[in-house]
Amino acid sequence: MTTKTPNSLPTALDHLIARSVERAGGWIGFDRFMALALYAPGLGYYANTSAKFGHMPSSGSDFVTAPELTPMFGQTLAAQVAEALEKTGTDTVWEFGAGSGALAVQLLHALDEMGRSDVRYRIVDLSGTLRERQQQALVRYADRVEWLGELPEKMQGVVVGNEVLDAMPVQLLARVKGQWFERGVVRNAGNDGWSWADRATDLRPPVDVPGEHDYLTEIHPQAQAFIATLADRLEKGAAFLIDYGFPESEYYHPQRHMGTVMCHRAHQADGDPLADVGYKDITAHVDFTGIAVAGQDAGLEVLGYTSQARFLLNCGLVSRMEQGSVAERAMAARLIHEHEMGELFKVVGFAVGEPWDAMGFAEGDRSHTL
Repeated sequence: MTTKTPNSLPTALDHLIARSVERAGGWIGFDRFMALALYAPGLGYYANTSAKFGHMPSSGSDFVTAPELTPMFGQTLAAQVAEALEKTGTDTVWEFGAGSGALAVQLLHALDEMGRSDVRYRIVDLSGTLRERQQQALVRYADRVEWLGELPEKMQGVVVGNEVLDAMPVQLLARVKGQWFERGVVRNAGNDGWSWADRATDLRPPVDVPGEHDYLTEIHPQAQAFIATLADRLEKGAAFLIDYGFPESEYYHPQRHMGTVMCHRAHQADGDPLADVGYKDITAHVDFTGIAVAGQDAGLEVLGYTSQARFLLNCGLVSRMEQGSVAERAMAARLIHEHEMGELFKVVGFAVGEPWDAMGFAEGDRSHTL
């Protein structure tokens, strides 16, 4: 399949990717392509100046996340964060990929209401343009917030990450006529856009996929490596990661044969990451079994795994909704409705050292499905 950039005009990002393809001998894995498309300095989707986060396409945004949908998301999550700070004896919240800064504002405000104005906040974000937006949103907390461009060597505190893992580059594996290939990207003839190209590989999904039918899926070495690195550097504390995905028994189900890679632009979804490169988000669902195993193998304890709906209900969302207006309750309901974010999004929790009965997993824990 051949795809072109808008008006077939070459861009700086196209040239950058093309040079990477050329240096690699004419083919790069999709993980490398995705990394450049999203994170190339100043050019990739998350490194350029497009709006990204917002309620409606009219704002110039591409998608809405839970913190932009309603402040009740962060306010409710704060209950679990406060408990984790107390249980781990730490006083710092670490957020990865803080987006617009909305979640940070909500967490800090709610923690202040709980009498935890002593809590410090650290944001680890690769995007300079998003960092500027976060700084504007967090101006009232400027004395308590610090930004870092990379993970520190050692850290203590409670880690939060909302829709972070889904944006980490994935490798594509394709079973075609019974043989496994890694699906990568090549430059079209005439340097006009990009095409898929398969190479035979020894890589396999973590579980056997029954059947002989053609099958496309992803593996997540970068996300799992991130968890292992986090475990290595988090000396004391806990982590809560929220994203859309499945346990591996569902992720690699024989009927899920088209993979999960998806793009988002102007609040519309499409399945072609080779088109309009740099102008839209590229994501893949999370294999939560792989994430949990990576954490355990690196020495973390799994606190729990459940749906976003059950997690937020356990943390007191209903009582917050009861205090809101009809419009506010309607927006908050989207966080827990099964056909909205409630079931597709999951939460996994980790702890350093001895685990405890975390409130977010008090009912409906699905750790046994991992």
